[in-house]
Amino acid sequence: MELRGVWLTNTASKVLHSRDNIKEAMEFLAETGFNFVFPVVWNKALTMYPSQVMLENFGVEIDPLYKGRDPLAELIEEAKKVNLKVIPWFEYGFATSYNLNGGHLLAKKPEWGAKDQAGNLLNKNGFEWMNALDPQVQEFMLNMVLEVVKNYDIDGVQGDDRMPAFPSEGGYDVATIERYRQMFEKDPPQNPKDPQWVQWRADILTGFLERIYTEVKALKPEIAVSMSPNIYKWGLDEYLQDSKTWVNRQLVDLIHPQLYRRDFGSYKSLIDKLVTEQFTPEQLPKLFPGILIKLGPYRISAEDLVRKIEYNRSVGIQGEVLFFYEGLRENDGALAKALREGPYGRPASEVPMFSAKNRNLPGFSFQRVFPRFYAVLSRFRAWLRF
Repeated sequence: MELRGVWLTNTASKVLHSRDNIKEAMEFLAETGFNFVFPVVWNKALTMYPSQVMLENFGVEIDPLYKGRDPLAELIEEAKKVNLKVIPWFEYGFATSYNLNGGHLLAKKPEWGAKDQAGNLLNKNGFEWMNALDPQVQEFMLNMVLEVVKNYDIDGVQGDDRMPAFPSEGGYDVATIERYRQMFEKDPPQNPKDPQWVQWRADILTGFLERIYTEVKALKPEIAVSMSPNIYKWGLDEYLQDSKTWVNRQLVDLIHPQLYRRDFGSYKSLIDKLVTEQFTPEQLPKLFPGILIKLGPYRISAEDLVRKIEYNRSVGIQGEVLFFYEGLRENDGALAKALREGPYGRPASEVPMFSAKNRNLPGFSFQRVFPRFYAVLSRFRAWLRF
C-alpha cells in the first residue's frame, strides 16, 4: 500500500477555522489521491481539541480560536467519510514558546524550563524549550498523547523534530547534572556536542519514545506510532534524535525523515543514503520521507515534486508525506493537478498496515502481540531510571 500523506497545519492555513473548511479540504485530498492526513493537534503550547490534561495543568482547555468546537473530532468525521486515515501530529513537542521567554506554560511551571550552560532558558532558533529530560515534563507529554489515543478514532499518533527531541545545548539544569554525576561521578562535559554526553541524553529520549510506543499499543495495538525526525545523524548531534536506534529497536511503525532539500540532486543523495546505509531491506517498508512543497517564499515546482515521488518508487519507497497542505492549493491547485495526472492517479491499494495480527508487518515482534505486558514493563523501567 502506498502511503500518500500531507501535514495539515494551523499556521498559514484556515482549514481548521470551520467545519465547512475541514469538509472541503478532506474531499479535496481524497480527490487528489491522498489516503493519509496528519493534522496538527498541539501547536504554540495549545491544543486543537478540548484537553483535560491541559486544563488540569495549565487551566487552558483548547486554543481560544476553537473554543466551543472540537476541530480534531470534526476532521476525523469528515476524513472517514472519504476514506482518509488520520494521524494527529504533536507539532510543538517539547517546545514551550517562540521568543516569548517560555510563554504561558513556563509562567505556570517555571521549574519545567530547560537550561543551557549559562543557566539561561534554553533557546534554539527562537524556540524556547521545556526540559525534555525531566520525568514530569515527559509524563505531561505522554498523557497528552494517550488522551488523544483514548478519546478519538484515529489511525496513529505522530511526533516530529520536537518530540522526542531536545537541543543538544540543553541538559545543564540542576536535576540533569545531578543525574549525570550519579552515573559517571563527574560533571557533564562543557562541550554540548561531546559524543558521550550527546548519546547519554539521546538514550533518555529514546526511553521516552519506548514509553509512548508501549503505552499507545497497550491501548490500541492496531494504530501506528509515527515519527518525523530531523535527518540522521544531524538530528542526533543537534536535537538528540537517535532515529537509527528508534528503527532498529522497533519503536516506530512509520518514519518520515524531513528530507527538505529543495533541489532534486540533494534530495536524491539523501534518499540514496537512507536506502543504502540507514535502512535494511526489512526496515524499508516503514520509510515514507517528508518532502517540502511550501515554506516561506519557497514553492516546489510540479516537475520536481513528481520527480521526487517517482525516484522514491524507483528505490522501493512506497510513499511520502508532503509539508504542507496549503502548497497543494496555490496556483489554482497546480501541484494537486500534477499528482492526480501523475503518481497519485491510480488508487492506493487497500491492505492492512498496522494490525498486530499481521505477521508480514515490518518489525512484527512479541512486543506487538502482548502490548499491555510491555506497557507495564516500560513504566517499571522508567521508574527505575528516575
